[in-house]
Amino acid sequence: MEDEQSYDVSPIMDAFDIDLVVKVLNHTAFSPFFTSLIPVFYFFQGARWPDSILVWPTVYTIAISAFWFLKWYSLLFRNQGSIWFGPGRFDWGEQIVVVTGGASGIGELIANTLAVRNVTVAVLDINPIVTENYNIEYYKCDVSKWEEVEAAAKKIQEELGHPTVLINNAGVVQGKTILDLSSEDIQQTFSVNTIGQFHTLKAFLPEMIKEKKGHIVTMSSVAGIIGMARMTDYNASKAALISLNDSLRYELDHVYNTPSIRTTLVVPGHTHTRLFSSVSLPQSWWYKFFVPSIDPVAIAKSVIAALDDQHSRTIYLPFYANFAPFLPLMPSFIRDFGQWVSLSGCDYAMQDFVKMSGRRPEEGQAPKSSEKN
Repeated sequence: MEDEQSYDVSPIMDAFDIDLVVKVLNHTAFSPFFTSLIPVFYFFQGARWPDSILVWPTVYTIAISAFWFLKWYSLLFRNQGSIWFGPGRFDWGEQIVVVTGGASGIGELIANTLAVRNVTVAVLDINPIVTENYNIEYYKCDVSKWEEVEAAAKKIQEELGHPTVLINNAGVVQGKTILDLSSEDIQQTFSVNTIGQFHTLKAFLPEMIKEKKGHIVTMSSVAGIIGMARMTDYNASKAALISLNDSLRYELDHVYNTPSIRTTLVVPGHTHTRLFSSVSLPQSWWYKFFVPSIDPVAIAKSVIAALDDQHSRTIYLPFYANFAPFLPLMPSFIRDFGQWVSLSGCDYAMQDFVKMSGRRPEEGQAPKSSEKN
């Protein structure tokens, strides 16, 4: 639920940060194929078993291979997949995708990217999407209001057909301390971020259950796992989405008997969108290296890849987000240190925050001078 102005940053080249380092390592030092070449190289150089120069690279290769196999098999098990046969090709031409909050930011990028693939896209937002793609249809809708979602759903089904993919992306943030939050602020945050997803699920899920196929993408946040100052309402609303995704997965599996309906949970860190454009994060090199902000294009690519793979999964972006679920389990002194290192920006960066998106009529227009790069 963002204003019509987009605040996307899509760099031509990857920045040099921990994510780039991990990407390179995954294709080299942590790649079963690459590491398997090392003992082969030593063997042809004359090494013979049990020479240590041959044994240790072999042990390392086996350990790396076992790790990736277990990760791969875990994904197959979650999705009732076969070791020998992959899922059939995903036919994008048959998909009808609904994107909430699709007029700007991540939602707009996903909508336009899918439209380029000749996918029929329905955008639900309070503001119209500005696009040249003919196969994107805009439906004015406040997802926090069931009557509007219900009306939009009926119109979509009549004009486009029954949606096969639902991307719940709409969101709003207030950026206030718990005592400064008004009842209207709290109501808006939960109505858009959380209750709105219940509304869209109730509107579009029945047909997916009937057809026993579909894909639901839930946009949560690292903020839903780890507490941050001046984010109490936002964090709580995003934490609810993580629980919603988990419970929905088990209802689809064991109540509706539709495990083929996939669910993808996206847990990103700070993203370069208008929603958080007035946040002031630390500018030190080590912070940018270890706790980089993520670009909308990276999230859009990950979501589309998940749809293409037809697998239920959880996507953590950027790399440090993978450790967020473990931080609350650590001893308090380790947790506080981790909070200081990785989230110090979030604890203090909201002090001068100005709400840029989802402003209510009584809040007026956002000041243009508040936007920061």
